[in-house]
Amino acid sequence: MATTKDTVEFYQDRRGEWRWRMKASDGGVVGAACEGYVSRADCEKNAKRSKNAKDKWEFYEDKAGNWRWRRVASNGKIVGAAPSGFKSRDAAQANAERQGYAG
Repeated sequence: MATTKDTVEFYQDRRGEWRWRMKASDGGVVGAACEGYVSRADCEKNAKRSKNAKDKWEFYEDKAGNWRWRRVASNGKIVGAAPSGFKSRDAAQANAERQGYAG
């Protein structure tokens, strides 16, 4: 789950769609929306998905050999993803826990 020092920022992209990104206290992005939303309210709902959501969490190694995660909703849409690659699966999992991954 997000740490108490993590903050969620909502912004509009170049297309005018709403997105969110979670930032650590050092300003680094530790999570982000995978898609834009027409309404800010829908974007906020996505950012605040609870641990109890029936989402599937996937951990995988990318082509560069880094570990990543993605959160997939029951309808098959990716609703969250790692902001960058991690050197180990454990590091990717720790980042996912900031986003609500419960193991």
